[in-house]
Amino acid sequence: MRLLVTGASGLIGSEVCSHFGLKGWKIHGVDNNQRAVFFGPQGDTRWNQSRLQRQIAGFEHHEIDIRNRDGILELVRTIRPDAIVHAAAQPSHDRAAAIPFDDFDTNAVGTFNLLEAVRQACPESPFVHMSTNKVYGDRPNSIALAELETRWDYADPAYEHGIAENFSIDQSKHSLFGASKVAADIVVQEYGRYFNMPTCCLRGGCLTGPNHSGVELHGFLSYLVKCNLEGREYRVFGYRGKQVRDNIHAEDVAKFMSAFIETPRCAEVYNLGGGKANSCSILEAFKITETFTGKAQQYVYVDENRIGDHICYYSDLRKMRAHYPGWDITHSLESTIGQIVDAWKEKIGR
Repeated sequence: MRLLVTGASGLIGSEVCSHFGLKGWKIHGVDNNQRAVFFGPQGDTRWNQSRLQRQIAGFEHHEIDIRNRDGILELVRTIRPDAIVHAAAQPSHDRAAAIPFDDFDTNAVGTFNLLEAVRQACPESPFVHMSTNKVYGDRPNSIALAELETRWDYADPAYEHGIAENFSIDQSKHSLFGASKVAADIVVQEYGRYFNMPTCCLRGGCLTGPNHSGVELHGFLSYLVKCNLEGREYRVFGYRGKQVRDNIHAEDVAKFMSAFIETPRCAEVYNLGGGKANSCSILEAFKITETFTGKAQQYVYVDENRIGDHICYYSDLRKMRAHYPGWDITHSLESTIGQIVDAWKEKIGR
């Protein structure tokens, strides 16, 4: 069995490569280290590429940009993968405003290039797309909220379990990143519905884990832990540091993708996050991290939130669990942060 993974050197891509490699799949990884271009040297993922090449037997790396339409068409025709996981993206809504063409061409056009290549070469192969909860724009901020001591939470009982997949993505402020990801999300659904291809969009919350090269503009928990260990000042943008995210370990993401690929559906959408149990505010993340490092978190408060940022967001996991009852969250928030702390300690020698 052949698996094609775009963004193979990133957090999710590398986890997927490792997961399916252990199952005996032949792994083809597509990655041109564009993250280092977007975020500078601190976003470099070559170390992860090298790890995959060492650890996965027969791993084949393809140095190609998903914006290269002819190159992607030729690659997919040559490999004819049995499944595709599309995790390559420009992932920062802050960065998108500075590089709008790169953002849209990568997220929207790159996804279109890959979908059309798959339709031409192997339309029966499951196509899993890493979307984002930013497709909902700032509409989640319209939900009635309660301000608690260390976090915001939903005051409306209709959202007791979090945001479900039928929540509107329309008429809200998305950021340019959110808009480019909406375009990709919709076209993945359309290829599923129009061409009857097995596709799904995974609208991720905070995807995290020890293999994340977190930076300030993307990678909330990873970057927070790095700042703590290095004694660096972490900047909190608005909402008094009480903004809430649900966090899901990359391994649990890979396991869900595996479940979908084994029993695919057409044009599905899932809100893929840690759910309410794995949610935390920035202030709460500080405290959990401090229990592992023994170091007080240094931070400064900026009284201006990021454009289109969510005050409170966690995923309603009930649809995922209903469609794939063999899948569930296996890594708690505390365990995940502990793993991230250990990984950064090894990388920076602390």
